[in-house]
Amino acid sequence: MTSPWLTLIGIGEDGVLAPGGAEALGQSDIVYGGTRHLELAGSIQAEKRTWPSPFTSVFDELADLKTRKVAILATGDPMWFGIGSSLLKRFNADEMTILPSLSAFQLAASRMGWAVQETECLSVHGRPVDLLRCALYPGARLITLTSGADTPRQVADLLADEGYGRTGMTVLEHIGGERERRVAGTAENWSFEVAGFHTLCLDVVADPGLRLRGRTPGLPDGAFRHDGKMTKQDIRAVTLAELKPYPGALLWDIGAGCGSIAIEWLRSANRTRAIGLEPHAERRQMAAENAVALGVPQLELKDTAAPDGLDGLPEPDAIFIGGGLTVSGIVDAALNALPSGGRLVANAVTLESEAVLLAAYQALGGTLKKLSVHRASAVGGLTGWRPLMPVTQWSYTKP
Repeated sequence: MTSPWLTLIGIGEDGVLAPGGAEALGQSDIVYGGTRHLELAGSIQAEKRTWPSPFTSVFDELADLKTRKVAILATGDPMWFGIGSSLLKRFNADEMTILPSLSAFQLAASRMGWAVQETECLSVHGRPVDLLRCALYPGARLITLTSGADTPRQVADLLADEGYGRTGMTVLEHIGGERERRVAGTAENWSFEVAGFHTLCLDVVADPGLRLRGRTPGLPDGAFRHDGKMTKQDIRAVTLAELKPYPGALLWDIGAGCGSIAIEWLRSANRTRAIGLEPHAERRQMAAENAVALGVPQLELKDTAAPDGLDGLPEPDAIFIGGGLTVSGIVDAALNALPSGGRLVANAVTLESEAVLLAAYQALGGTLKKLSVHRASAVGGLTGWRPLMPVTQWSYTKP
């Protein structure tokens, strides 16, 4: 078992170290941290190093220091949207000792009088504020880490754009320190200057008459910019039910079009990932714009098509084929890429594509069904049913 050589030490804005932090600093040869952290910690006998630029180069530096005792100072809890998760992607857990302090989320919840388990804890630090679009609903309470002084204004604009202009916004500057200050207002009247180091709390209030966008699959077709060639609302809801998204799972969306399936996948569960393959530039642009507007800007789009475009992609947990079924080898390539337990769902609207799915069903089993939707519309002065194109759907879970 590897002996820990790297210690992560949480530190508060008041300079108080996590329990055991002072002893760990005293035993360290080298201490990394931001300028603010190193100042807050006071006297340090070890060699002090501020974060390099670019920041990512620090991982190579650390890899060369395994024979030394190294400490890293980090705000609050390093494992809650902190550097800890990044380090654990590169080093084994048994190489590290982690000493957390109170997180910004815990401190903010205590200041606001909110129960942490009933509060959404998010981060837009170094990330698009558009991620918040997916987290909004009436009555939500959000505690958000931010990137700087301008983030509250950006969030206020986003809230007004989404129909939540009456949302209460509270900025807690330098929380836990001598310079702690509280600035409060609403999104629709936000005009305050705030410190760059702060935590943002949102008490979400919907504008009257707001049409809600839930996270359950089946958004209205009008929520997407599209050219008519998309998986329609009702079929999309059934398709996502068959794909079975869960936190952290990766979807390949083959023939992504305007991105409706991949976007609904990303909205359905936390930490999901999606890669959309779409060779048409105008559709990729629509998909990218839709992803931002619907709160999942992390959708990854590739200018390629299957089966050749599947080479080199990370292993998926589920695959959706919405176009190109008649391309030779596409179903076999998708099946070969799936791990045991992975799901494949394919939709067909033409007889030729349906024949491909029938052959796959006869060879492998799974579930084959035809979905038909009729919508009421005016027929003269009366009302009648107008059918949408029926969709044949094959769902298969790899043994």
